[in-house]
Amino acid sequence: MNKDIQVNKILFMAANPKGTVRLRLDEELREIETGLQLAKNRDRFILEQKWAVRPRDVRRAMLNDEPQIVHFSGHGAGIEGLVFEDDTGQEKFVDAEGLAGLFELFANQVECVVLNACYSQVQAEAIAQHINYVIGMSKQIGDRAAIEFAVAFYDAIAAGKPVEFAYKYACNAILLTGILEQLTPILIKNPHLSEVIAQSHLTKEHSSAKNEPKLGNGSDATQPVQTTSNEFHINNSNITNVTGSGQINYNEAPKQK
Repeated sequence: MNKDIQVNKILFMAANPKGTVRLRLDEELREIETGLQLAKNRDRFILEQKWAVRPRDVRRAMLNDEPQIVHFSGHGAGIEGLVFEDDTGQEKFVDAEGLAGLFELFANQVECVVLNACYSQVQAEAIAQHINYVIGMSKQIGDRAAIEFAVAFYDAIAAGKPVEFAYKYACNAILLTGILEQLTPILIKNPHLSEVIAQSHLTKEHSSAKNEPKLGNGSDATQPVQTTSNEFHINNSNITNVTGSGQINYNEAPKQK
């Protein structure tokens, strides 16, 4: 691999504790992995996976894998939190405050978080206070829709598209299959993060590499973005509908669930 190529790491974490509805998490990972292998920019992405994750597994993975994109697939319970596992494989709820606090520590490393779990908007809103792009689910989402969304999202990311495009592309993928759950995924953006953080890792490339894939940047990201009713941004810690493009401009100097 060319040492000059910017490699982006995707951390896929899944949990399906004992006593919870079984989810097709293995299929989701398989399809994401296949898409990345077929992508034109496949050499620029590494997919790490962690199964039956407990809270300590999550924090260790953040330290050791140093991902730019973090993906959680499993169950969500709204205010109670995301459903991880405990040491016996039973449910372990992790609330929004705990997750937000963790991601705050990695705000200069992580560019995007995907919570592919039912009712995960609460956690997404909290995490988006520190991370540029966070996707959560506003209500229950079916297995099929959740898989279609995830696969299409990473297809677009691996094709070099920015996060806003990948999100809309993935919502459309749900609709294309005839599933009317395309409004369930919610993209929350925090436009108030510093430009230095916004450009780190996923957007750091040599100025001459014009065709390098960049999240939240690139030619698609510099054009006005047509917003939809399920797209939000953080504004002084309050969630408000985006009325304009919601575009983050960078100063370039040199997932039943």
